[in-house]
Amino acid sequence: MTWNTNEPSTALRVLAVDDEKPALDELVYLLSAQGGVGQIHRAGEATAALRLLRAHPIDAVFLDIDMPGLTGMELAGILSEFAEPPAVVFVTAHDDHAVAAFDLGAVDYLLKPLRTERLAEAVRRIMAARAAAPAVAVAEPAHPSEVIPVELGGVTTLVNRADVAWVEADGDYARLHTGTGSHLVRIPLSALESRWEDAGFLRVHRSYLVALRLVTGLRSAGTGTVVCLRAEGAAGAVELPVSRRQVRELKQRLVHGPRQNWSQR
Repeated sequence: MTWNTNEPSTALRVLAVDDEKPALDELVYLLSAQGGVGQIHRAGEATAALRLLRAHPIDAVFLDIDMPGLTGMELAGILSEFAEPPAVVFVTAHDDHAVAAFDLGAVDYLLKPLRTERLAEAVRRIMAARAAAPAVAVAEPAHPSEVIPVELGGVTTLVNRADVAWVEADGDYARLHTGTGSHLVRIPLSALESRWEDAGFLRVHRSYLVALRLVTGLRSAGTGTVVCLRAEGAAGAVELPVSRRQVRELKQRLVHGPRQNWSQR
């Protein structure tokens, strides 16, 4: 959900993240009253926050720490790996994580219940840091590698898209195959197909999505075609079926596709 305060383009684009709705509502309300804040996005947990960060330009993230799944600290760690990381301000009821927060490069650490003047100070710090940052000429926008949280037995594992060689449909789920194993995620293959197309992945079969950068060739197999992948780790070489209607598309992408634009981060 997005709150647009109709501020000028110089205003901050922020993301508020908190798993407790009353606290999130209050944070969004207080942010909307800040003169330097423009568009406000909101998320109730870290995975939704990552989706918003992929879909929208965000200047600053106001982030709770104690959340189910990925904690605020874990999310901040992911953000610090972005090519252009947003400023991070922790908003929490706990005062014992401040040192770790600043180790992660947090701009500020606000305690609940929020005080308007402290929130205003955090916004001023972000604006000052933004104004002091040198302008950098970028040939094309940077797209950080997507990180997929995988839950198994109460443990959250972070899988980088750049480590995925191919994805296999498994009912309403998808299985991510990497050089170190496979991971089942509650995401349909069709959703990953649309989300990862610009990152160099192609749906070659109703059951398979492959990383084009790892394709080593095609070969005939009986009456059909298989694609050969260079899979890192113990898996070695992998061959997957290609549907007839996708053979031409795959060949075109391999021959004419701009490999230098495929995200390998």
